Amino acid sequence: MQRRQFLKTAGLGAAGVAAAPFVATAHADETYTWDMVTSWPKNFPALGTGANDFARRVEQLSNGRMKIRVHGAGELVPALEVFDAVSAGTAEMGHSTPYYWRGKLPAAQFFTAVPFGMSTTEMNAWLYHGGGQELWDEVYAKHNLKPFAVGNTGPQMAGWFKKEINSLDDMQGLKLRLPGLAGEAMNGIGVSTVNMPGSEIFTSMQTGVLDAADWVGPYNDMAFGLHQVADYYYTTVWNEPTATVETMINLDAWNALPEDLQDVIREAARASNLAMYTEFAYRNAQALETLVDEHNVQLREFPDDVVQALYESSQTVIQNQVEGDEDSRRIYESYANFQNLIRPFSDIGEYAYLKGRDAVGG
Repeated sequence: MQRRQFLKTAGLGAAGVAAAPFVATAHADETYTWDMVTSWPKNFPALGTGANDFARRVEQLSNGRMKIRVHGAGELVPALEVFDAVSAGTAEMGHSTPYYWRGKLPAAQFFTAVPFGMSTTEMNAWLYHGGGQELWDEVYAKHNLKPFAVGNTGPQMAGWFKKEINSLDDMQGLKLRLPGLAGEAMNGIGVSTVNMPGSEIFTSMQTGVLDAADWVGPYNDMAFGLHQVADYYYTTVWNEPTATVETMINLDAWNALPEDLQDVIREAARASNLAMYTEFAYRNAQALETLVDEHNVQLREFPDDVVQALYESSQTVIQNQVEGDEDSRRIYESYANFQNLIRPFSDIGEYAYLKGRDAVGG
């Protein structure tokens, strides 16, 4: 698929110009209009609106020189084809999450979430200060892409289950929606996992295609009505202690931008990363109260034998991946080294404070 010409807004629309490579320009008064394809339903809370928010920031910070048209999942391309569309130049930009691309780029998963891995604060520190962004740039460049973190859900719940889980035996044979490394770890303990867009989860649970499903957390899960198709909400955070949301940019389009607009995108991405994370913290708190008090959702934690089995399976999955893929080996080595570096301060800082606050009833 040929890439579309990089267009001035004063010129012809994309439909009126033959496909051609992006052309670099550097005129201070030139304006740009890009298309962003996303993996989320149009205007979906936090994720879809986060894409809108990022586009608004870019336009505002550029004084209107750059406009981004946001397209929901399925409007231009399906939810799980964003990576290919942006790589090929069908759209200049995408908004999604890296672990969706494990079939195309296994190493991408480490930039979303690692089971029993780093927290959101730790993950952002790795990306911004620990070499994570440079590694992300390197592996995405092989696919003609430039990535940035533009959001984070914070810790995600373990998911919705139609039946209560009392032991490891209860997990056997369950059909579960769960992507990424965590999905592979679940496979290792006898669960059958699939990945699918969030918009398909409710119907799949309702019709019995799924017995359980992970999505995000209380705010987004309630928006999809998942409390209507499952009674038990497992809060054990093991699968996604953080979950990075990305924008990916066609590398030819990125290289064609003037440096000042590249800086605009960088700063808009940083601001959007913080904005989404803090919104999720606030909205999840509100939604959890509603789910429990108004919808009688039953909160549960996985039994100890399930958590232990998931930890062991996760380590096996990660080890198999790093042994079979050089990019994964290098990225996970950086990730693990940074986690080892930052964890002692996390333990004597925020973690110790939270334990202390809990101990005195604060």
